[in-house]
Amino acid sequence: MILAQVLGTVVSTRKDSGLLGLKLLLVREVDGEFKPTGNHVVAADAVGAGAGELVLVAAGSSARMTEVSREKPVDAVIVGIVDTVETGGRDVYLKHGRGAR
Repeated sequence: MILAQVLGTVVSTRKDSGLLGLKLLLVREVDGEFKPTGNHVVAADAVGAGAGELVLVAAGSSARMTEVSREKPVDAVIVGIVDTVETGGRDVYLKHGRGAR
C-alpha cells in the first residue's frame, strides 16, 4: 500500500461506464516525513476520504479487490483514512491532533 495525501476531487462527465458512480480523488504519495513525493494519481475512493486527508492507497491488481472497485477499470483505490502513524514508540502523525510532527 501507498501512503498519500488527498489533494482534491476529479470530475469526469464523459467516462467508461465502469467508472459510473465512483468518486475519483487526486492523491500524491508522501514520504516518511509526510512530504509530497512521486506522481499525482487519480484514485477511486472506497472509504469517503476528503481533501487534505492522509490515506492508504492500493494500486495495481489489488485496486480491484474492494467492494467499490471490483471488476472496475481502476488502477488505484483509496482503502483507508489514516488516524495515527507511530514510529519508534511515539506518534508522528495524529489526524485529530497537530498532523505531521
